[in-house]
Amino acid sequence: MSDHKNTLIAGAGLVGSLLSIYLAKKGHQVQLFEKRPDARKTNVYAGRSINLALSNRGIRALEQAGIVDEVLKTAIPMYGREIHNADGSRTYQPYGKEGQAIYSVSRGGLNNTLLDLAEQYDNISMHFEHGCEGIDTDSRTVHFETPDGKEKNVQADLIFATDGAGSVIRRAMEAKNLVKSETKWIEHGYKELSIQADKDGGFRMEKNALHIWPRKDFMLIALPNPDGSFTLTLFLRNEGEVSFAALDTDEKVLEFFNREFTDAVPLMNDLLHDWHQNPTSPLGIVYTWPWVHNKTILLGDASHAIVPFYGQGMNSGFEDCYVFGEMLDEYSDWDELLDALQKSRKPDADAIAELAMRNFIEMRDLTGDPTFLLQKKIESRFATRHPDKWLPLYSRVTFSHERYHEALAKGKAQDELMKDVMAMPNIAEKWDSDEVEQKILSLLKTP
Repeated sequence: MSDHKNTLIAGAGLVGSLLSIYLAKKGHQVQLFEKRPDARKTNVYAGRSINLALSNRGIRALEQAGIVDEVLKTAIPMYGREIHNADGSRTYQPYGKEGQAIYSVSRGGLNNTLLDLAEQYDNISMHFEHGCEGIDTDSRTVHFETPDGKEKNVQADLIFATDGAGSVIRRAMEAKNLVKSETKWIEHGYKELSIQADKDGGFRMEKNALHIWPRKDFMLIALPNPDGSFTLTLFLRNEGEVSFAALDTDEKVLEFFNREFTDAVPLMNDLLHDWHQNPTSPLGIVYTWPWVHNKTILLGDASHAIVPFYGQGMNSGFEDCYVFGEMLDEYSDWDELLDALQKSRKPDADAIAELAMRNFIEMRDLTGDPTFLLQKKIESRFATRHPDKWLPLYSRVTFSHERYHEALAKGKAQDELMKDVMAMPNIAEKWDSDEVEQKILSLLKTP
């Protein structure tokens, strides 16, 4: 696309700040607006970050923008899950092949890095503490409230709404029947907690793993930070017998943690402080269609927020940027480009939303289940011996660039096939036998 546009991006979070770099590299004049103060000068992310898992899709988008090396400097590779079972035992499950990893990154740290990189472009101007109040889509004018409380109207040739799951622009477009949107809240919320580094600044658990305490209906996870600490996130029902609502005294909180997460509690020096300091936040999935009206497009969480259980929210938002970047070189008409972008990304956005909910059930219910673990061992052995015939669903989503909706369809087909394998007599004794291998090969040949 050769014509350089006056472009407005509403929302300077992860997707908005990366998108600004994509556009600036192509010569566009970019105005980047953000309602919060500049995160590099304040600690706006405290207590709400959920450390993020950067994987192949996000890395490819950062590569295309020419900034991946800078981002990976502070990222910590996690080569597998370390499962902390209720009986105190631990199980390690590698994520992929030898050397494959997802990377623990701080949301705030990554956002600050992206803003620093965006600031190096003369054709990006940044405007913090500008709260979006609405949009006139006909004239492509966005209404902001400035830091001193005044109204500021900004007109643009192109508008990218990357203002998150609670997008003001999406709601304004919805109020005019320009888009239809639905947010499905799940019954669980989350609260961020922490494990501090030891007195020498070292890690008190395995550094290169994502730690999970699966407890059927709820779970605790931990991701490592460069300073030796871990960011923990408790996922728990909002209401009910075992829920955030039920944990209404310090005594109940301590009793719950000592009962359910015995090995974690001695490492959590600030448990009650974190519990009271950090909010309990909701979890939901945003479905939207269409994403585009009159050269205004909703991207990232503004159009397809998901729950965090596949570690793909940021990665799918970054993949929006990557696909957009590819299309910039293919199309000469902006209306055609934005329409092609929404049509390409919508089925993948819906698929990763479904995959994320499926992975929640897997992480909290199944990672401690012997039958599930046996099935994964069989799949892993077969994939190692026949890499041309079998790629596990997790690897399709996390370590490949196969489209999400295609990965989901293939994953469902593999699950159906494995039902027959797991029903074989004495499967636990002969799981690594030629018989099981031949059975999978024969099922793969069956139409």
